[in-house]
Formats: sequence, C-alpha cells, structure tokens
Amino acid sequence: MHQGNETIISKFILLGLSNQAEQQKLFFVLFLGMYLVTVVGNGLIILAIGLDTYLHTPMYLFLANLSFADISSISTSIPKMLINIQTNSQSISYESCIAQMYFSIVFVVIDNFLLGVMAYDRFVAICHPLNYASIMQPRLCILLTVIPWVFSNMVALTHTLLLIRLLFCDSNTLPHFFCDLAPLLKLSCSDTMINELVLFILGLLVITFPFSLTPFSYVCIVKAVLRISSTEGKWKAFSTCGSHLTVVLLFYGTIVGVYFFPSSTHTDHRDKIGAVLFTVVTPMMNPFIYTLRNKDMKGALRKLINRKCSFL
Repeated sequence: MHQGNETIISKFILLGLSNQAEQQKLFFVLFLGMYLVTVVGNGLIILAIGLDTYLHTPMYLFLANLSFADISSISTSIPKMLINIQTNSQSISYESCIAQMYFSIVFVVIDNFLLGVMAYDRFVAICHPLNYASIMQPRLCILLTVIPWVFSNMVALTHTLLLIRLLFCDSNTLPHFFCDLAPLLKLSCSDTMINELVLFILGLLVITFPFSLTPFSYVCIVKAVLRISSTEGKWKAFSTCGSHLTVVLLFYGTIVGVYFFPSSTHTDHRDKIGAVLFTVVTPMMNPFIYTLRNKDMKGALRKLINRKCSFL
C-alpha cells in the first residue's frame, strides 16, 4: 500500500477476453497456437538471416529486427494471459502491470518505425538500384536500426513516468487481457488530461513521420514498376506492395483507433479487438508477408532446415 500522490492499490485484475469458462478454453488453445506460430516463424527468420551470409544486407537486417520486435511484442502480453487462464487467476501486481505497459509501448513504437524504414529501403532498392549500395551504407543502416530502439524507450519512459503519478483508488479491475495504456488511463481516479495530451502529441509525432515514408515510397515504387515491360514482373511487384500495404493499414488503423483518441471515446470491446490485432495478429502475419514469400528467404530457410536435419 502507498500513500500521498502514489497508488493505493498493489495489484490489478485483468478480466481477459471473456469470463465464460467454455470461451476461456477456446481462447487458451487459439492464442497458444498463435503465440507458438509467431515465435517459431519469427525465430526461424532470425536464425536464417543470421546464418546465411547472402542475407547480410540492409533489407534483411531490418527484417530480423522486425521479427525480434514481433516476438518481444507478443511475449509481453500473451504468456501472462495464458497463465491466468490456466491458473484461474486474473491478478497482476502493480509493478508487473507497469512493466508490461512499458514494454508493449516500446515494441509497438519500434514496429511503427521499422515499417517506415523498410518502406524507405524498398524505395531506394527499386527506384535507385544503381545507387543502393552507396546510399544504404553500414553506418546509415546501423542508425536506422538503433534510433527506433532508443526513441521507443524514450516514448515508453515518458508515458510510464506520467502514469505512475496517477492515483488508482477504489477500482483495480481492467477490462482487458493485458495492461494497456488506454484502459489504465480510464481506470485512474486522477485527472488524466496531461497524460492524454502527451499521448496525442507523441502519437502524432511517432505515427506521422514513419507513416509518411510509406505512401511516399510506394507511390515512387508504383511509378517505377509501371515502367517494367514484363507483365509477370509487374504483377509480382504489385503483389508484394499490396501485402505490405495491407499490414501497414492494419497496423496504423488499429493504433490510431486505440491510442490516438481520448479515452472517453473508447469502448472496452473496441480496445480489445484493436489490441488483439496489433499485438497478436500482425506479429503472426509478418513472417508470411515479409519473408516467406521471398525467394531468397525461402532458400535460406531450406538451408537452415536441412542443416538441422543433418545433425539429427
């Protein structure tokens, strides 16, 4: 228990996605399967890229970082939810809740920036192929990899420091399956105007720049693809762009819907659906969309599997 301007509760109750026993069992099997697919899929991608020297290029460096961020993102929420379902316990300590919120913000922001970085990388590769090596030099690639990690931690730390100043009085029940920022703000009995203002300002900064890279890059890519004489080449390029843009729209749409508007406009049902989309569905889809449809990536995965089989 704490006094003064600090919280007076020591734990939160996570209601999860459903309070019906039959649905809980279904959710356990479904989300365990999705979690394993995400971890195995993204883990294989990281191993394949790390072991195949042919894939030691900027594009696959960003893909490996995206895969690591996706594994970390889904691991901040799903294991705890599965444990709660299995043990019939809905509690999470105050400290664990704050940590869960912190890391969920970190990996969402990292994903956001990596989507923009990957779009820029494809723009340089397709629109300026002869200058690709001179533009995407190792120093720039390292900066484009490190900056998202540093900036995402700064954003998460800002929200965390503002949140721990708030009071949580009588109610400690979160109608969610993990400690997300929006429902925590709704639960507080303090004035959250500053938190929501900072959320809006940082959200605008975090989303605007990376997102602006995506449509700019793909408009230029489409123009370059239209100049390709081969119909098969055009279709392949447009198919890849369409898949990428689908994930981009899914990611940004849910982020804006869940975080970009004041908490008073939220509904618990909408928050849960949005959170499932960007914390579970998107990380699970990314390996298939960004890498498994790539010929070089498929070859690297086959080499990895054959190498593992040879040791058995």
